[in-house]
Amino acid sequence: MKLDRRAFLGFGGAAMVAGVAATLPGRGADAQPARFPFRLTDSEWRRRLAPRQYAVLRRADTERPGSSPLDGEHRRGIFHCAGCGHRLFSSAAKFDSGTGWPSFFRPLPRAVTTREDGSLLMRRTEVLCANCGGHLGHVFNDGPRPTGLRYCMNGIAMTFRAA
Repeated sequence: MKLDRRAFLGFGGAAMVAGVAATLPGRGADAQPARFPFRLTDSEWRRRLAPRQYAVLRRADTERPGSSPLDGEHRRGIFHCAGCGHRLFSSAAKFDSGTGWPSFFRPLPRAVTTREDGSLLMRRTEVLCANCGGHLGHVFNDGPRPTGLRYCMNGIAMTFRAA
């Protein structure tokens, strides 16, 4: 394989991006600071959650777009954290964002907390369950009225209970 300067720099840049993203703080194992009321050890979380739920809730992974049945959930009810059962969103705040993930314009009071997420060399706002610190997704300011926010959530990180 012949490497010219452009190919070498492109490969080096991609390797640097991957290395930086893998070492950024605030992701993965430290996603559960002691400030959350509901706490389990890592082994307890692994026993409690299915492997994909664990990857999303405890390691800040992202499910494939369009893979969650909750994206098409339109009944009245409440969306809860799949990790601890905490109430997160009312179906009255759900809307179809066309992104392939369940989206909401407002969480329930004291349901979520946020923090800056610098992974993937982007600045985003991560959304966490306020009770257990589980990673739910991200919030963007391109949503509908009345808030203008789009809480883009991983469906696998939530359960739904019809009213």
